[in-house]
Amino acid sequence: MANATTKLDVTSRSAAGSRAARRLRRSGRVPGVLYGGGSEPLGFDADARELRMALASSGAVLDLSIDGSKPTPVVLKEAQRHPVRGETVHVDLLRVNLNEAISAVVPLELQNIDEAPGVKQGGVLEQITRELNVEALPTAIPESIAHDVGEMQIGETILLGALIAPEGVTLLDDLEETVIATLSPPRLQSEAAEEIEAETEVVGEGGSQAGADEGDSGEE
Repeated sequence: MANATTKLDVTSRSAAGSRAARRLRRSGRVPGVLYGGGSEPLGFDADARELRMALASSGAVLDLSIDGSKPTPVVLKEAQRHPVRGETVHVDLLRVNLNEAISAVVPLELQNIDEAPGVKQGGVLEQITRELNVEALPTAIPESIAHDVGEMQIGETILLGALIAPEGVTLLDDLEETVIATLSPPRLQSEAAEEIEAETEVVGEGGSQAGADEGDSGEE
């Protein structure tokens, strides 16, 4: 739970465009834009290493200081990453009021997958939902939400309604329609069974036809 904030010092910037952004990245800086709070969007740039560490340790809230000014609480709105290297190339931050609930997207982690009886029997557990839409105070937004699937059986489906949200967190997705995970029978066995069933039907149809032909012959 994000019960503490991490300070991030950034520098305001007025230059825009891809050429200016490339120059910043070459110098080890990451461009960004600050939104919200009833103010106009404000461009800034941050040290790439400091930004990476702040985002990794902050949970939901950052104390953002621009040009040494008084820190203001912000949350990450969006991060763009390099398609190959995976490094952050641009961030959008959003000013927040720590006393007002906000919506956020939180990763869903399934625990004890290998302990599930259905998995031990060879079943295939598939995680259908990997992110959850939640609402909470900025400092109450968890870094992730976990759900124990260690008791799942083959053929079982878990819906969002079975998940217990952390205190102060409201799940916004449909509790009765959102599927978290399914545990299907072993695929190879299922495919083999379907093939055997199909072959049996073909043989049965052939036998019936043969019997009919013999009956016709006998009448003649």
